[in-house]
Amino acid sequence: MSTEPETTEETEPGTPGGVEPGGAVEEASEEEASVEEAESAGADGEAAGEDEAAGEGDAEAKSEADAEGEAARQKSEAEAELTAQRIERERIERRKAKKQGPIAAGTKLSGTAADLLAAVRAVESGEKPVAVTVAEPPAPRRPDSEPVRRPQPTPAAVAPAPASPSPGAESVDAVRRVLTDGGAPDTLAPQVAAALGEGAEEQLRADPWLLLRVGAVRPEQADGFARALLGAECGPDDERRGRALTGWLLEQAALAGHTALEMPALTAALTQRGVPDPDAAVQSTVAEGEALVFEDALDPTAPVPAPAEHHESEEGAEDDEDEGDGEGAERPVRVLIGLERYALAEESLADGLARVINSVPKEDGSAEEWERAAGAAKGSTAELLRAVAGHGLVLHTGGEASLVEPAALLRAAAGLGLRVWAAAHSVIGRDRFAGRLTGDGSPNGTASDGSSPTAPATGDSAAAEDAAGSAPVTTVAGLLSGAEGPGRDGEGALDLDLLVVLDAPQLDVESAALLVESLPDGARLVLAGDPAGLWSAGPGRVFADLLAARVCPSVASRVPDPGPLGELVSGVGIGELNQVEAPGKEVVIVPVRDAGEAVHRTVQLVADSVPRAIGIPAEQTQVITPGHGGAAGTRALNVALKERLNPGPGRFGGFDPGDRIAYSPAPGRSVPGHVVTADADGLHLSVSGAAVVVPKERVEQSVRHGWALTAHQAVGAHWPAVVVVLPGDAAQSLSRPWVYTAFGRADRHLSVVHGVEQALARAVSEVPPKPRTTRLPVLLAPQVPVAAAG
Repeated sequence: MSTEPETTEETEPGTPGGVEPGGAVEEASEEEASVEEAESAGADGEAAGEDEAAGEGDAEAKSEADAEGEAARQKSEAEAELTAQRIERERIERRKAKKQGPIAAGTKLSGTAADLLAAVRAVESGEKPVAVTVAEPPAPRRPDSEPVRRPQPTPAAVAPAPASPSPGAESVDAVRRVLTDGGAPDTLAPQVAAALGEGAEEQLRADPWLLLRVGAVRPEQADGFARALLGAECGPDDERRGRALTGWLLEQAALAGHTALEMPALTAALTQRGVPDPDAAVQSTVAEGEALVFEDALDPTAPVPAPAEHHESEEGAEDDEDEGDGEGAERPVRVLIGLERYALAEESLADGLARVINSVPKEDGSAEEWERAAGAAKGSTAELLRAVAGHGLVLHTGGEASLVEPAALLRAAAGLGLRVWAAAHSVIGRDRFAGRLTGDGSPNGTASDGSSPTAPATGDSAAAEDAAGSAPVTTVAGLLSGAEGPGRDGEGALDLDLLVVLDAPQLDVESAALLVESLPDGARLVLAGDPAGLWSAGPGRVFADLLAARVCPSVASRVPDPGPLGELVSGVGIGELNQVEAPGKEVVIVPVRDAGEAVHRTVQLVADSVPRAIGIPAEQTQVITPGHGGAAGTRALNVALKERLNPGPGRFGGFDPGDRIAYSPAPGRSVPGHVVTADADGLHLSVSGAAVVVPKERVEQSVRHGWALTAHQAVGAHWPAVVVVLPGDAAQSLSRPWVYTAFGRADRHLSVVHGVEQALARAVSEVPPKPRTTRLPVLLAPQVPVAAAG
């Protein structure tokens, strides 16, 4: 298990690195692999929430009021979502404050676990938040009252969220002087000032390792900065250094998908970073309230041992303690350390899921009507309808073609009078699913009644947008931000009875917690997705944890993905790289010797071969490669593709009108689009049919060229043609989920530029997803009766 993501450009965030608990933490091969870089390279979902641009007209004829209205419609979705997350965290903190305090457990612990608990309890009497959560399960319960909901107005009343205050010029200048004194690049000053807030200069001089709060900074760089400022006072055993490195490692673990780290893994990583007393460093971090410590039972389903009987005599008490296998024996536990942000989100998610599972679904439509609808369906569609009829939470697994079943469910539930909505991970996914609903068709299979598909093709953006506008389908980001979807009721809950979440494996703990807590009592939730693909970019593995926990019904679709592409991708999902018959050139393998040839052949395929032989134009062909860096990464490929497809001087920060781009409105998500123009206001983009202006200072971190993407960026989207590039230096970064996801993005044609020889087959057969450390199953087990999964 890794404690930080592999920050080489061949590895993407969301994929844990290759460090075992006792192993070394892997070093980055490039300094430029910052957190911002990692977030944009990760499994970027598609953003939504910006209103469609008004029709074209004479700009000079527009009144000032019209201009202000247009600006309001183009409010930042990122700001809206960040505000929603902040309000949710405040609600979680209020909920936790109402609890009666920590459970008195761990009294028989010794060593590190006992030291950690003692360190936490030493500060509990002060104003710092309780920094320990003991996972001693409460009795299973059903919700007995209306849950507290965060206040949320309807979308019509949503005002643009205030922008985060930028640090003042004086504060930035003061920080710049400190950075200069320590030999650090003064270009980091704005980021440092924003990260540390008020008094950033004094904080940084007092604790130079706070520089690690800036994502671009590595520990060795922070050490050099500290030596320059502190001189002889600086040492590897400095408590400030140990505390900063502990927080940094936990942040890196979150980027790799973990919501917490086991104590041995964390202390091993600290040792590799030169911390002489890693236990003390963790204790200090916990005592300062910068991290939380948890005791989780190794077997959460085991009964809680009864406390030992205490005899009056001292000798009798000692006898009780010696009875390790008796009533007084304590269950084996593992000690975990995590950041408060993700710990509270995971606890909130578990509470919300338990509420949905244990509550009685709203009785819209009688049992007879649900059974009649199920009887009219066939196979796994009927199973899905019956499961949803009687349960609050249902899981649905299957490939792209299986989405005809959630579509059938939504139509049937709407016919029974339920208010139904679906939410997809990406804009492309939203538009494609809307086509299934409005046309009863599938771009990649047959309709539920066996007829030919009628949904608009991915390249037909106008038809897709019309379909999306007439169907109850949104994106997850748009639903949470309030820019899309059904709106909210008076208590802040989503105004719906049934929500189907597509691409559910892309839900991290924070977005999943926001989503579940927004559901009204009695609402039904269906999480649908393909468990064989890549997991979320953010921390957690919500869908996989729920499948493993077996706390609710799970329906596996029996609708296969058709054709040679479906056969190939299905084989990859079970660890087999099969040769498939492709009479229509659905699958083409293009062998290459080196990265230079890989780039040359990729450009040739996109610009010439695929349009000529397959009939799919370059604008409907997507290139996917394992990473951003390297001789055949997204950067190199995008340079070559731009030179061939849209040559220009790149006078707008490297961009020209007509450039294909991937825009990241918030860390971890991206939206496809193209450049329109640029002026003093910034870079003007057309993104999913909406006009977006990116300020000049944000272009570098928010906009990338988009002819070539990573597989994480491509999750949730599909294109008529896909070219997957596998240069020789990418062999170590391949895994079965990566290959499955990349190959599965193609609807009609897949070209594989193959330079990894046997590494491809080996990755498919031998490299499963790397594990993530999460707490959701442990948190769910005591709250959900075993019978709930029946």
